[in-house]
Amino acid sequence: MKIKKTYSFAFWTSLYFTLFSIIIILCTVYLFSIFSIKLQYIFIYAAAIFAFSFFIIQYRLEKFIYQRIKKIYDNVSILDSSDLNKTAITSDIETLSREVQKFAEYKQLQINDLNQRENYRREFLGNISHELKTPLFTVQGYLLTLADGAIDDKLIRLKYIDRANKGVDRLIAIVKDLDLISKLESADLNLNKQPFNVIKLIQDVFDLLEMKAKKRDVSLLFNKIYDFPIMAIGDIERIEQVLINLVVNSIKYGKIGGTTIVSVELYGDHKLLIKITDDGEGIKEKHQARLFERFYRVDKSRSREQGGSGLGLSIVKHIIEAHGETIFVKSEYKKGSEFSFTLEKVK
Repeated sequence: MKIKKTYSFAFWTSLYFTLFSIIIILCTVYLFSIFSIKLQYIFIYAAAIFAFSFFIIQYRLEKFIYQRIKKIYDNVSILDSSDLNKTAITSDIETLSREVQKFAEYKQLQINDLNQRENYRREFLGNISHELKTPLFTVQGYLLTLADGAIDDKLIRLKYIDRANKGVDRLIAIVKDLDLISKLESADLNLNKQPFNVIKLIQDVFDLLEMKAKKRDVSLLFNKIYDFPIMAIGDIERIEQVLINLVVNSIKYGKIGGTTIVSVELYGDHKLLIKITDDGEGIKEKHQARLFERFYRVDKSRSREQGGSGLGLSIVKHIIEAHGETIFVKSEYKKGSEFSFTLEKVK
């Protein structure tokens, strides 16, 4: 093992001091012609001087450095003060340098993480204010117009009330989605896990979204004919919400007259993988890492034209993770996207 630098320093300093002492004694013996002193006594004296010097120098050196290193540790909070009483602090400068370097790197990572979170917070607040502001101003505008006299015109009244009601519906949808995400993040959502038929659930989602798909002439299909049920374990209502969000996205951002294909396959020994694939525009790689952030939109203008709260994929991710499962995304720009997630298979 590598000897601590303070031990090496104390050793050589004691050795030099001992040699100097012996030289002084020998010079004294020579000058005063004291030849009666036996040589072994000189060696014993030298050994005693060396040992005494070594321990005194080492103790004082460690004490001196310890106090300063302790102050550094306290200042940068590398260790808790209680730890200092239990664990001896090394006085090896190299060890200290490594500790301080690791501490500095760790703190830099923390600073970068805090900066990233601050940027995310600002962006999130900007996004949520915009998402709430748009329907609020819309509702306010229609109501003010009605209050200014348009309410007397029956056609305008009905049209504006209907539009204001749509704005309120969008506000309610955003608030509900935010409430759901808050529950998911705080683990306040109790999942009712039970076996269910994945194929039947997907077919139910297809039936539910049939009219929405027809408006864009999008075909909702399985990748093959499934003759037998495929059973999974999960909260059927939440998984249905995941499928609805993913299929709705494939309809919105798939090409007009395109196809959304859903497949179910084995994933390892105890999992199923459900894939939702479209042939739309796809997503550029630079956007894929942030797809599941709240209110993050790849194409903001197009996304808002399509409607929605901007929280769909974030909710999907939280529901899947609440099940202890994983969600994946694969996409090639101009060629389409594939979202997939795992579920526990019934044994």
